[in-house]
Amino acid sequence: MDQELRLQISQWLSDWGVNSTPSDGVSTSVLVFASLVLAMIAYLIVRRGVVRTMNIVIQRSKVNWDDIFMGHNVLEKFSYIVPALVLDLLLPIALTEHHLMSSLIDRLLSVSIVIILIRAVYSALDAFNEIADVNLVSRRLPIKSFVQLFKLFLFFVAVIISISVIADQSPVYFLSGLGVATGLVMLVFRDTILGFVAGIQLAANRMVSTGDWIQMDKYGADGAVEEVSLTTVKVRNWDKTITMIPAYALVSDAFKNWRGMSESGGRRIKRSVSIDIHSIGFLSEEDRVRLSKINYLKDYFAAKNEELADFNSLVDDADMPVNSRHLTNIGTFRAYLKEFVSNHDKIHKDMTLLVRQLAPTAEGVPIEIYIFTNDTRWAFYEGIQGDIFDHVFAILPEFGLRAFQGPTGSDIRSLKADKC
Repeated sequence: MDQELRLQISQWLSDWGVNSTPSDGVSTSVLVFASLVLAMIAYLIVRRGVVRTMNIVIQRSKVNWDDIFMGHNVLEKFSYIVPALVLDLLLPIALTEHHLMSSLIDRLLSVSIVIILIRAVYSALDAFNEIADVNLVSRRLPIKSFVQLFKLFLFFVAVIISISVIADQSPVYFLSGLGVATGLVMLVFRDTILGFVAGIQLAANRMVSTGDWIQMDKYGADGAVEEVSLTTVKVRNWDKTITMIPAYALVSDAFKNWRGMSESGGRRIKRSVSIDIHSIGFLSEEDRVRLSKINYLKDYFAAKNEELADFNSLVDDADMPVNSRHLTNIGTFRAYLKEFVSNHDKIHKDMTLLVRQLAPTAEGVPIEIYIFTNDTRWAFYEGIQGDIFDHVFAILPEFGLRAFQGPTGSDIRSLKADKC
């Protein structure tokens, strides 16, 4: 077929007044030029015809995933394979009289096809990773880690195939030599291998996903996970700094994941107010009458008055406080706080709700509020917590209680002034 083409071209050139033989450089040049023209025509047909038509169909479709593929120019990059295949088919025929050049160009074109194919597959993988991010699949699985690993695998495959094509040897020949270099490969790609294994463990156990709030003091990380890749986990801290954590560190070291809090719908408030012990005492009759007018304490006083009256009626010398039972201001305060948080519209009613007295310390008697807000957003949570304790500190004097506070410089100066 090659000789027939050369003979036909030689006849055409002779008709045009150009002296040429089937085996000279002129016929070869014409065949090479024709191959390039045919490759360009094939490229234009695919790029301007097939690819453009496919893009129009994609733009009119109702799904979104194909738009992502179009945004990554996947079809455009695959279209480069067509002219490369045409040239790989025609140029060796055009260069049959030049064996060395034909062999060299054939090998270069084969390597080019491999590179074009790998680039196109890389774009398809990037599009697949973006689709997973959009559909929140990467929150359950480390898709980017698998994409990066597959890219690394394709890179090695492309390198081996390219070297085997250039050296004109079977790829098996080069693969057999990898066994000797296994130790070196393990050393060079230690982090990659550990990261891949860690990624599988993180995904299988759902330990961390994109969007989770994690805290890892060892690496100074306290913020939202933005990216889980093959070797690292990217965390954007609340001060907007970025912390990169090795993926395998999340498996080997301890860290805190706040995802459970977010999914539960409640965020814990665990804070106490220290009461000055000297302000604690029994309620007087006047105090009982005054405090019984508080809406949250009406049921409490009704039940307690009956309970204490029944108990004290059976006790001799009940008028002495040491012999009988009496209400205290701190106990009444605890009862008030319990009703106050129970009726608060920002408190989660289906989670632990507790107001308790802790062991006394040098700073007084702590009264701890242990509750959960029904809004887990940080700013709203802090606002709810602040409002509750603003009320707690402001209401203390109504019960005859004082919050403990260490002496300040002004307190010391006032003592000195009194002595003077």
